[in-house]
Amino acid sequence: MYTVFRKELADYLESKRFAMLFILATMAAVFAVYLAVQNIRGAVSSSSEFVFLKIFTVSSETLPSFLFFVSIFIPIIGIAFGFDAINNERASGNLSRLLSQPIYRDSIINGKFLASLAVLSFIVVSVIAIVGGLGLRIIGVPPDSEEVLRLIAFALTSIIYGAFWVALAILFSVSFNRAASSMLAALALWMFFFFFVYMIAGAIADARVPIDSNSSFEMIAKNAEIQGMINRISPCNLYGESILALLTPEIASLNPALMMISVIAAGRMLTPLNFTQSLLLVWPQIVTMVALATICFAISYVRFIKQEIRAT
Repeated sequence: MYTVFRKELADYLESKRFAMLFILATMAAVFAVYLAVQNIRGAVSSSSEFVFLKIFTVSSETLPSFLFFVSIFIPIIGIAFGFDAINNERASGNLSRLLSQPIYRDSIINGKFLASLAVLSFIVVSVIAIVGGLGLRIIGVPPDSEEVLRLIAFALTSIIYGAFWVALAILFSVSFNRAASSMLAALALWMFFFFFVYMIAGAIADARVPIDSNSSFEMIAKNAEIQGMINRISPCNLYGESILALLTPEIASLNPALMMISVIAAGRMLTPLNFTQSLLLVWPQIVTMVALATICFAISYVRFIKQEIRAT
């Protein structure tokens, strides 16, 4: 497996696909953070608590926050390095020649998955480090130990999220004979999770609990709670909730209704949680993403092992 992993990793790192995705992700993140930093410079003089984390969460007037770009680029990168992992090798005839060597089938799919995940992890960690270094140079406030822990948890959660998309892309690569078909299927599913689940959740919530300008707070909170429950079927929403809670210590609950109550009624969101409490808050989301990635890879593993591969 190590031989396949090393070969695939070298191919990915030397490919134009890697260079293009790395440059695009870095440029988008750097521009967003550079503009967002202008909005938090005043916070440095008034309060230095978690100022470094605001580099990643504050948006500017022209661009959304760094978290928005990360949530978009991670699925794209995962799909880009997994959609043709198997079917491209099969179409070119390399897969049958590779299996004629003393190499096990599971070594091939395991090596390809780990290589894709390693490249994605490299991009994620590098972009976070670049953004953190740029923000540190501009605002001049170094992170404390808790902020470092939160950034590490943020990076690991992003890698877990990326592992799901890599596993899903490899599943489609095993299931479809053409690389274009597997790419389109993976992108279609990403668009469904990222855009359409949110719209469907809003429509169902409005049908169950209609709200207008005269609606009571209880009805608005119930509508938000229904939307939140439906949105959690999407891995994109699970990831968004996880990183938002990890990088925003003031968030004390991921329940939309409770978040609204805490802001309007008690102001509990002004009291930051410590790192352990924030991690416990998002632990179900993280475990769910791990389970989804494991299920997708397990299905692709079984299908690949049982597939008939003929020499061409």
